[in-house]
Amino acid sequence: MTVLNKNTEPQTGSAAGTQPAPRRRKPLATRAYKVFRVVALLAVVLFLIAPLIWMLLASFKTNVDIYDTGKALFFTPTAENYANVLQRNNYFVFIFNSFWVAFVSTVLSLVLGVPAAYAMSRFTMHRSALVVLMARVIPGVSLLVPWYYVFSNLRMVGGFEVLILSHMFVALPLIVYIMMSYFDSMPLELEESAQVDGLTPIGAFRRITLPLSVGGIATAGILSFIFSWNNFMFALVLSGSKTKTLPVAIFDFVSYASIDWGGLMAAATVVTIPIMIIALFTQKYIVSGMTAGATKG
Repeated sequence: MTVLNKNTEPQTGSAAGTQPAPRRRKPLATRAYKVFRVVALLAVVLFLIAPLIWMLLASFKTNVDIYDTGKALFFTPTAENYANVLQRNNYFVFIFNSFWVAFVSTVLSLVLGVPAAYAMSRFTMHRSALVVLMARVIPGVSLLVPWYYVFSNLRMVGGFEVLILSHMFVALPLIVYIMMSYFDSMPLELEESAQVDGLTPIGAFRRITLPLSVGGIATAGILSFIFSWNNFMFALVLSGSKTKTLPVAIFDFVSYASIDWGGLMAAATVVTIPIMIIALFTQKYIVSGMTAGATKG
């Protein structure tokens, strides 16, 4: 007979003295890569933001303080530059001119470009798409001389019409290119189902495809507006004294003998802030529209 000792207790796995496995430390290479990534990101952000910070600080300085390296960060701010830009030089007129040209050229380009992009996408018009791509590749500066010759003979130089048409030459191919990719990413079965229910192809486009492509339209419109707002060369050659836009008006601070850096930076800030606000609040549309079609197939 086997006698069990009362003081003897069965040993369980938890009481066997097993200890948890030691926590593995991350490899040194992984930690070094994370540090390098953070440092590189900070360096890129600083590289991009530093000119904007310098521009903003210089807009509150006098020309003497701008040339003084000892007053790079610590100086007595002044609003004289902004008063010179907004009041004395009547920059509100130039702001309106820039907004009007950008708005009208963007709207007209969307009205023409969105249906054209839909037709090229659905009917596989490869030759037309190639022409649009070539129009994007051609630099607009190379067309300034022919434009000026034609529009001067038509007595249109100096008006809003010629500025709007010249901006549309660049905005229209951009809108068509973006919207073609957007329409390619949308399933064709949605339109076929709508046509089975009794809609015409145009009705399916207007009631089904167009509402679903609001993100792409917003992206194309925002990028077109930003281009037109920042354009300098077209307005310099084709605008007049009453249709001068903001980028051209900024050039007035540069003279043959000297440069009014304070006024120049204040005017540049006035041009930059609206675009930065638009880009900040519409960045999700820009990202979604620019990546449309990337995952097709």
